[in-house]
Amino acid sequence: MPKVGMEPVRRKALVDAALRVIGDHGSLSVTMSDIAKEAGVSAALAHHYFGSKEHLLLATIRALLRQLRDDTVAALKAATTTREKLSALIRVSFQADQFAPETIAAWLAFYAEAQRSEETRRFLVIYARRLRSNLIANLRHLCNSDDAERIAEGAAAMIDGLYIRQSLKSAPLGTDASIALTEDYVTRQLATLTPLIRPSTASPLAGSG
Repeated sequence: MPKVGMEPVRRKALVDAALRVIGDHGSLSVTMSDIAKEAGVSAALAHHYFGSKEHLLLATIRALLRQLRDDTVAALKAATTTREKLSALIRVSFQADQFAPETIAAWLAFYAEAQRSEETRRFLVIYARRLRSNLIANLRHLCNSDDAERIAEGAAAMIDGLYIRQSLKSAPLGTDASIALTEDYVTRQLATLTPLIRPSTASPLAGSG
């Protein structure tokens, strides 16, 4: 029987192990035994906690999304200006742990699985919508809604494309180069626009006497 109080620890160990094993294999064609062995527990215990490999894989992608969300929230809180918030969103997408080889391999494996699994696809759609929403929300402080959506789509496409390109071991761009390219795109797009002038909320009669 599992030890009392060990379930959260074992669950995390199995999720972390799943990430490593998927990364090593480059696909989701791994077994519960492979994952359990990597985590240092029995396959029976892994089944006890998650029921099936599919449930464990979904827990793994949930963990990736949760970590990305938490990192994004922290980065946005640390930024003060709107432009800094945009930079924070870009930087979080390319941070070191997201660029770890096993993490990249796992993301690519999940994207491939999304062609067959509606549940996996739903999680990836959540990620895409969250990134787009965060970009648009901050861009709208700098330009009109149409331009904000257009620039957000371009920035999100660059982030996804550069991330996938990182998986090509023969021509990796690295964190700094990927951030610089995406920052350059956003900066150049904003530079072509007329600055957004928001109407003053003060009364035109304020201060008259």
